[in-house]
Formats: sequence, C-alpha cells, structure tokens
Amino acid sequence: MTSAVSDHAESSVAALLRDQGLSIMLCGSCETPGVVKSKGSFLSHCLPRRSFLTFLGTALGAPRILFGYQRTQSDVPPLVDQVPPMLDHILLGCNELQRGIVFVEQHTGVRAAFGGVHPGRGTQNALLSLGTRRYLEIIAPDPQQNASAELANMLKKLTEPRLVGWAVHPGDIQVLAADLARAGVAVEGSKAGTRKRPDGSVLHWKTLNLKDDANGLLPFFIEWSADSAHPSEDAPSGCQLLRFELLAPDPAALAKTTTRLKLAAPIAKGSSPQLHAVISGPKGQLDITSPNDPSFSVG
Repeated sequence: MTSAVSDHAESSVAALLRDQGLSIMLCGSCETPGVVKSKGSFLSHCLPRRSFLTFLGTALGAPRILFGYQRTQSDVPPLVDQVPPMLDHILLGCNELQRGIVFVEQHTGVRAAFGGVHPGRGTQNALLSLGTRRYLEIIAPDPQQNASAELANMLKKLTEPRLVGWAVHPGDIQVLAADLARAGVAVEGSKAGTRKRPDGSVLHWKTLNLKDDANGLLPFFIEWSADSAHPSEDAPSGCQLLRFELLAPDPAALAKTTTRLKLAAPIAKGSSPQLHAVISGPKGQLDITSPNDPSFSVG
C-alpha cells in the first residue's frame, strides 16, 4: 500500500512539475530521483527516497509556496481564474472608432457593433461580447460632440488602440458607497448615465468612481438599471476574455488595496502600472495593455 501511494504521489506531482517547466529524472551518477529544469540541470537530486517523497508532498500540498507566488509579466501561467469574477467590461481606447473596430477584428476575427454615443462626454462606442455579463467596449471621440470634453481629448492623443480602464458590477451602488465610506475609501458619485442604442432603446446605469484609482489600475463600479439589458447579451459574440490582470511595480501593496475592495484581481509584477488583457477569438488572440502612462484612464 505504501508503495502504491508513493507511486501515485510521484505520478501526480510529475504533471504539476511539467506545468512549471520541470520534470523528474534519475541522477546519472547515483540513480536517485531529482527535479530538473527542461533542458537544464538538476535543481534537487541525490535525495533519499523518503526525503524526495517529502518534497513531493510539499509540491502537491503547497505548489505556490514551492514554485513562488509572484510571477512576472514574461511568465505564462495556466489560463485559469485569470479574470476578476465581478468584471463587467474593459475599455479599449482609440482615436477613431472605425480604427478600433478594424483593429479588434484583425486580431480576433469578430467585428464589434456600434453601440451609441455618450451625451456630454464627447465619446461613442462599439461593443462585442466576452461571455456572460462581460464585454469589450471600444471607445473613441464622437466628432459630433463638444471637442473640449476631457475624455475625448485624451483619446485623441492615443497613437494606437490601448486599454484605458475597466468596470466591475458589485451590485447595489448605494450599498457599496456606504460600505466604502465606512472603510475610509474616498469615492465620487454615484453618477447616472444613459446611452441610446441603434434600435432606439435607452440604457440606464449608475457609476461610482474611486478618487484614487492607483494610477489607472483600479476599476470604476457600475450598476445597470433593472430595465436595461446588459450589453453582453446582444453584442457580437465569438470572443472570450482569457486573462485580465494588473501589472504593478509593487504587487504586494496593490494586492492589499484590491483585497480591501474585494476585487479578486490577478496581479503581476511590472515595470510600470498597466492593465493587461488577453482576448481570444476565432481568428486569433488580442494581447493588449494600457499605455505606459497613468494619465490615460477613464476613472
């Protein structure tokens, strides 16, 4: 029985090690098991079998401790639990709407549909679904509106489409605002918003913004009116959001803030604050980040 359990442990951890670019091999000199990097040298070898099984148990029971919790942008983790559960939509900014639509279609094979304009904000958008209650909003200046609008002027400065923000749906905005106030988190809002759809119907929502959005890394909060269909329901489908993460020079500090806000957002170390998303479609993947400039944020 002990041998069977040991063999099962070794087999189970072998799969885990492969995910980390490692494998189990016998040392050429002493024929004891060890762990090696793919096409590399031994990391741990010449261990007595009992000690090696202890290593296997550690790997199975606490792989994050064994292989390190914090990853860098260059690592490629399994695409599991890489999207915040409350994510509502991500915003892809561009200086001209048609350009953004073509950009996304070239990478994914799905063409976003015109959504409408934002009165008073100087912007217009196009949408595509990223699954249930998730969508991509391509946002650009609306030439028919006041050119002095701050957001529109910011978008005009973009030389290529980039992420400019994201939103989460926490439920009742008023309840959230009260909770944040008790926690000492400063917010702005709530603010009512509307958009007339091409079919003539009008969407209604409320938003709440954080006064400190951590250089564009933190989202704004949105509550859709009960009589408004969520944009993901009838936007063009075929795309999926595989990964959405926050890149920060100090991931630990940012993690404290996201935990306080109950965002459950994946965080990775980056040289500067940036959003990072990977969207898959029938034609391929769109791997996109926000500008390396925290001033580009819709918050």
